Amino acid sequence: MDFEQSPDHFVGTARVGGAPKKAPVPVKIIVAGGFGVGKTTTVGAISEISPLTTEAEMTSESVGIDNPGQATMKTTTTIAMDFGVLTIDQTLKLYIFGTPGQSRFAFMWDDLIKGALGALVVVDTARIDDCYPAIDYFERAGLPFVIGVNTFNGQMNYNLEEVRWALAVRDDVPVLSYDARFRASVRDALLVVLDQALDKAIRARST
Repeated sequence: MDFEQSPDHFVGTARVGGAPKKAPVPVKIIVAGGFGVGKTTTVGAISEISPLTTEAEMTSESVGIDNPGQATMKTTTTIAMDFGVLTIDQTLKLYIFGTPGQSRFAFMWDDLIKGALGALVVVDTARIDDCYPAIDYFERAGLPFVIGVNTFNGQMNYNLEEVRWALAVRDDVPVLSYDARFRASVRDALLVVLDQALDKAIRARST
């Protein structure tokens, strides 16, 4: 490599066997939802690197404030964000950011969604109400999003059409089921998010 060349010459490229090769396009995706619905599990299941998490132990101070649900063994909580990476192919790489679920950390969302192209809103059908703030937020922000119903142990309390009705989301917002524990299931959900982002970009160019 000739280090006397301008640094700009190598921006967005990598050299393999002496030939320049374009680096994958970075795409930022948000994973959001209520407390304890599976956001950290989602990011951890799909990330090709050891995911960055900001988990802290739950203490007695959180009793009555953080409610992870009756059937959970959750003992930690995300206090800032989760972060993971997924390379789709040689042209596209996802940077995945999981938001904190508690309302007291909502002030961080404005920073986390900067530059994001889409979001996966994770839903626990045992506590559907918990995802309303995330849906309202992305609707106001104009960010494409997908509803992902996390099938805890393969179980859902309601079918997808009932979930759509309960959330009162637009017909063009996909509502799907996935299992946050399994990489292939999370991948399929994120690909739907990418499709939504692409559809929005195409509509914007045609207007």
